Amino acid sequence: MTADIPFNIVLVEPEIPPNTGNIARLCAATGSILHLVGRLGFAIDDKHLKRAGLDYWEHVTVVRWDSLEELQSSASQGRFFYLSTKVARSYLAAAFQPGDFLVFGRETRGLPEELLNANPDTCITIPMPAGVVRSLNLSTSAGIVLYEALRQSGRIG
Repeated sequence: MTADIPFNIVLVEPEIPPNTGNIARLCAATGSILHLVGRLGFAIDDKHLKRAGLDYWEHVTVVRWDSLEELQSSASQGRFFYLSTKVARSYLAAAFQPGDFLVFGRETRGLPEELLNANPDTCITIPMPAGVVRSLNLSTSAGIVLYEALRQSGRIG
């Protein structure tokens, strides 16, 4: 049974502490693992980070990685989905499974284009039909995609 296999939220070089704190709370609420990759744009003990996560930090598994390559090597059997505004395939077209890694880039730059180009089949986006917004907030995006993954896996709904 896959009910005990958590989803994984991966933040590559996050820059804004409240976003990471909100995503930590999201992970606590869903039993997902939070992976922080590379250089963070804040100290891990930042008061805004802690405040956004409220008193849920003890319920979050947080794993630090020096690089995305290190994480990918450690989870060589894992499936990685790369979120970007620079691709056309909707996250609704993805078939998520427990254990998947949902990878988000920096708030200001997103994921590197080389990474997206190397993984075209697993790059997905959140459509923005009004066409007036370039991107959604990082924590909003993580919540949207994670809850779709949970829905597909039968954990909610």
